[in-house]
Amino acid sequence: MNRIRRTPTWLAVVCALAFGLAACAPKTLPPAPAPATPKFPDFVFPAIPEGVAGPGITTQFQSGWNYLQLGDTHSADRTFTAVLKALPALYPAEAALGYSALARKDAQNAVQHFERAITANAGYAPALAGKGDALLALGKTEPALEAFQAALAADPSLTALKGRVDVLRFTGVQQEIATARRAAEAGHIDDARKAYQSAIAASPDSAFLYRELATVEKRAGDLAAALDHAQRAVTLDPGDARALTLVGEIHEANHEWQKAADAYSAANALEPGDVLAARADAMRERVAFDTMPEEYRTIETSPTVNRAQLAAVVAVRLESLLRRARGANAVVMTDIRDSWAAPWIQSVTRAGVMDVFPNHTFQPAAEVRRADLAAVVSHILALIGADNPKAAARWRDPRPKFADVAPTHLSYPAAARAVSSGVMSPLEGDSFQLTRPVTGTEVLAAVTRLEALAKGSS
Repeated sequence: MNRIRRTPTWLAVVCALAFGLAACAPKTLPPAPAPATPKFPDFVFPAIPEGVAGPGITTQFQSGWNYLQLGDTHSADRTFTAVLKALPALYPAEAALGYSALARKDAQNAVQHFERAITANAGYAPALAGKGDALLALGKTEPALEAFQAALAADPSLTALKGRVDVLRFTGVQQEIATARRAAEAGHIDDARKAYQSAIAASPDSAFLYRELATVEKRAGDLAAALDHAQRAVTLDPGDARALTLVGEIHEANHEWQKAADAYSAANALEPGDVLAARADAMRERVAFDTMPEEYRTIETSPTVNRAQLAAVVAVRLESLLRRARGANAVVMTDIRDSWAAPWIQSVTRAGVMDVFPNHTFQPAAEVRRADLAAVVSHILALIGADNPKAAARWRDPRPKFADVAPTHLSYPAAARAVSSGVMSPLEGDSFQLTRPVTGTEVLAAVTRLEALAKGSS
């Protein structure tokens, strides 16, 4: 009877033990999502060589890396350890554990993991790069440099390491560089120049030193030397957007607009942004401006403006808007054949923004008055309003009061639209002064405001 009673008890104990061990066994973690913003973007992903692991292990390994980049090093460690347990020869998992230790600022432990991976594959670049980071954290500069150089030799595509290699390689001249920068900040140009030249002599392939020396030469007014050094920096490192921007600035200072535009565009291609794009556009505008006739280039300083000049400014600055509105047939005009502005006069008349007189003349030399400018503005506002009816509501049915223009006057609607849209402004005493000649500055200001409205409608 006793034996009969003990048997179920023994089975119960065994079952309980089995249940307890199962409960204590490592649980499989749920897959981690890829982070929108990696916590450690500089870590080199320890990719698994093709054919080394099956899909299940690869997926689990990627999940561990996602945990790491989410900042969950505990889950990352558990995942990588499980991967290593399943496939002990998978050295990328050792490298991954090294990066996890590095994320916890445990550089000593990280070095050990990286070295195990390197022992398995001496040319495994992710482990070499990670070892360099860990050694650098431990203050071991020379071994770190060797690790980074080995990583670059194993995988030249790790271009981000090049900057770190440069910095470490030139540790011996860091004091010289610091001296040069302090001298430059203090305005001691000669001392800065000498210090940079000394640093370059020790490390002639360092692009950033040439860029910084170019900045010093530019401040000193030696644009030729500055350009030479900046271009040398670009040659050594074509991906240095700051060096390309500096090249653009030097060309701009030399009034070499097209070369400046090319340099700014190249820099913007590397680091896209509104500032560089605007600088490139501004340089192209200068190129176009310099090729324009003198009559156009003097508009800004002209005390008065004629119809040919107004036509040219409108046609050049609002070319896209006018092109969409252009009529199929050219307008007959008998007096523009010899005008410098003939092509632009054709453009504005075909778009209907400037009128031809009943006798088929344009009168290019006729002086533009505020009533004339308001009429042109009103026509252009109609084109803009066709593209953007909501914006046009501001000036569709305006009723501003002018001290000198009654609502019944033929020019009142155009003047009212021009003022209501903000393109033109009333003058002293709330007058409009229809017959007052407009200056070049006023014309350019009005066209600039029309440009802004046109861009808002496109």
